[in-house]
Amino acid sequence: MKRILMMVFRNIILVPYMWCRLCYHASHTEKYTEEEQYALLKFIVLRANKGGNVKIEAHGVENIPKESGFMFFPNHQGLYDVLAILEACPKPFSVVAKKEVKNVPFLKQVFACMRAYMLDRENVRQAMQVIIDVSNEVKNGRNYLIFAEGTRSRNGNRIGELKGGSFKAATKAKCPIVPVALIDSFKPFDTNTINKVTVQVHFLEPLCYDKYKDMKTTEIATLVHDRIQETIDKFEKK
Repeated sequence: MKRILMMVFRNIILVPYMWCRLCYHASHTEKYTEEEQYALLKFIVLRANKGGNVKIEAHGVENIPKESGFMFFPNHQGLYDVLAILEACPKPFSVVAKKEVKNVPFLKQVFACMRAYMLDRENVRQAMQVIIDVSNEVKNGRNYLIFAEGTRSRNGNRIGELKGGSFKAATKAKCPIVPVALIDSFKPFDTNTINKVTVQVHFLEPLCYDKYKDMKTTEIATLVHDRIQETIDKFEKK
């Protein structure tokens, strides 16, 4: 909360303008292209990060597929994760998020601009429909992000088990899977400090469909998990 307040106070002149624009864009998504929405979100996040003493280090940007229609699978550390990836990634993407965050101020508007899907983990039918809808959109060239852990790890830079079912949309879309390793992304919003923090975003080499088409989703989950944790172990600053 302290860091969020600092982000606001250090951008106090711009906040009313940015908030009004964000809310308008969130309420009128049909008026803007995905690129226009993404440009607005990047502008806001860049200003917020600068005011909040948050530095984003992006690694492996060259691993992001040049053609759209791929899916990011990052580890899940906290509420800040999507904002970190948003600054680091030059290409627009959307998100599949749990319904519990759909009414969190600011995130609600961000997800609306991204035309994100809210997943009800207690409703199997709704969850299956989301998988179908996302896979169809990825086939048509949209990019998506899914947190395969299902919830925040709350264990720092140690990641939890990745759920095999989270990869069903990717296997249905036959799209590249891009593992993303987040390091210290829990610190901006999930710790009670305003000290300068550096968040690392590592885009790992994508898994093309030919590499995983014969694997079970649980096997894909294990592979992605291990590649993310190995990257964190290598680059984490002790």
